[in-house]
This record gives sequence, structure tokens and C-alpha cells, in this order.
Amino acid sequence: FPLISPELYVRMMCTAKKCGIRFQPPAIILIYENETKGKNRQRIMPVRNFSKYSDCNKAAEQLKNNPRHKSYLEQVSLRQLEKLFGFLRGYLWGQTLAETMEQIRRETTIDPEEDLNKLDDKELAKRKSIMDKLFEKNQKKKDDPNFVYDIEVEFPQDEQLQSCGWDTESADEF
Repeated sequence: FPLISPELYVRMMCTAKKCGIRFQPPAIILIYENETKGKNRQRIMPVRNFSKYSDCNKAAEQLKNNPRHKSYLEQVSLRQLEKLFGFLRGYLWGQTLAETMEQIRRETTIDPEEDLNKLDDKELAKRKSIMDKLFEKNQKKKDDPNFVYDIEVEFPQDEQLQSCGWDTESADEF
């Protein structure tokens, strides 16, 4: 009979339920369901070499791509792991949980008054990623129950339309 690699075997057998963080000693904890036995299991993944100066994105990518944990973390989004590492970094800085949550909220939302032209490439890519996720979340798809194919909207005109000088002149003047 055909041999099945251990990664494929584990991936088919577990479904992630909850993912959290433990501060002392630092670890990511995953609660998953073992589908063959129907039991919930817990996997503790120690966080090593992480300081208050560490990059949460890089730490999340390293953990998600770690061969020992990769198949377990397949259903956990990279963004969720980044948030968990953000909580750990806030803890290491001595912030309260509320302060850390507020900082993460500020980092994951878009300020409509912010001038995106003044951001560096990394920060701009982060903002674009946030906007893409928000768009996908709010997007209506054909399968949605309240999807309407053709929407027509009448916009009220309270004022008389003002014409601009450039569109009323004739083309002969050029």
C-alpha cells in the first residue's frame, strides 16, 4: 500500500479550534481536534529567541513555516499569529493588556485622514493589506443571500449644478 508522509497524515487528521498565547514561559498554544479520535488536543509551541524588539511578522512566519508545527498551524492565519506575538511583545514591554489591544487596533485599522504618500514601502504595503482584507470581508458575492445583481441609486441634488469653465469653452480656442 502507498506510504503517507507524516505531514500529510497530521494535516488530514487535525482541525484547529483555538489559538492563544502563554506569557510565562512564552509559548503559542493551539487547541485542535483530532479527527480520527474525535478528541480535542492541545499543542504547546515554545517561543524562543523573542524579545521586546523582535519583529512580530517575522516571528509568526518562522513559527508557521517550522517543520515541526507547520501542519498544525496550516489553518491558523499568519495575521492571527502576528497578533499573538504582538501581545507577547507588549507584555515584554510592560504594557497592560488593554494598552496592547489598543496598539494592535491602531496598527490594524486605517485612519482616513492619514496621508499614505508619506509612508515608506513597508508601512504602505501593510496598509494596503489591511484594506484588501476589509474589502474581501465586505464584498458581496453571488452566493450571499442578500446579493443583488443590478443596483440603481438616485442621488438627490439639493443644489443647482455648477459648471466649470473648462468644459463650456469650445474646442476651437485651442
